[in-house]
Amino acid sequence: MRSGRVRLDRAVVQGFYDRMRVVAPAAYGAIERDRADDPGRSFAETACGRLAGSLDGGGLRALGMWAHHWCMRFYDDDTRVGLRLVREIAGRGGLGWTADEVRWLLDQSYAAGPAAAHRFTLPLAAAAQLPPGALPEWRDGVPEWPRLLAG
Repeated sequence: MRSGRVRLDRAVVQGFYDRMRVVAPAAYGAIERDRADDPGRSFAETACGRLAGSLDGGGLRALGMWAHHWCMRFYDDDTRVGLRLVREIAGRGGLGWTADEVRWLLDQSYAAGPAAAHRFTLPLAAAAQLPPGALPEWRDGVPEWPRLLAG
């Protein structure tokens, strides 16, 4: 531990990136198609909705992690379509989130800073699906564990 930070195992983090790389081309293409399409369409009728509907729980978690990471990195661009995708995935229960996935999502959110207004949408929804005690307790909306250092 350095500077009060806890490291996620490199192999675990690399596994996240490997899983995200699998869905990234389809996700990026779907986001780009949806940007050019009618924003009033129901989610199921969008390219992102069709992609999300084609994935199992593990694939949907990887898609959510990729979309979350993409939105956190490019929050100053037009991320409305990506944020809609993140919100839709956050609203789905039973995806089998792991504590390490949630910790990684939270770390990405903290790193993005307050300019990314919706940075905790997916991590908090995923954390709520974990069994009690999987993550340290929260106090006043802040987790009581040191910020994680991925990799």
